[in-house]
Amino acid sequence: MNKMLDGLEEELLSGRKNPDHEKFYTKYFEVKETPKRGVSLTPKQEAIEDAEKNSGYFALISNGVKDPLEALKIYRSKDMIEKAFGNLKERLNMRRTSVSSEENLEGKLFVQFIALIYLSYIKKAMSDKDLFKNYTMQELLDELDIIECYEQPGSKRRISEMTKKQMDLYGI
Repeated sequence: MNKMLDGLEEELLSGRKNPDHEKFYTKYFEVKETPKRGVSLTPKQEAIEDAEKNSGYFALISNGVKDPLEALKIYRSKDMIEKAFGNLKERLNMRRTSVSSEENLEGKLFVQFIALIYLSYIKKAMSDKDLFKNYTMQELLDELDIIECYEQPGSKRRISEMTKKQMDLYGI
């Protein structure tokens, strides 16, 4: 923890801020800039103590990632992967494979993999549009799940009526 704080402090004082560390700067330091005195830092002792009491020791070894904060961020993103497998099991009905042949299993896995890609896209779109403050992913999917599309040969495609909330979500 001290090494990380020292690195953040050095970045702030030298003026070589890393945009990826911006939330750490505001979390652990009170930064004041004046034209005459330059940058002055006041550590936020309560935030630092809170982080230290919950921190432990572990080693991350990587051949590709050199920045320790980036490596930690990637390591912690494993939660997203675990949630994706949770989606496979629950929302995409992957708990039991229930297939009669290897070919059917491969087809089912392929379709569910594509569905998982869509779920990841929806999660990113929700994050970009700041929808997580109003919806969970499950609530959003349930809201949009009731929209139906009708198509008959020789006639135009029709979409069922949509509520105002659904139109707002689609940006219509």
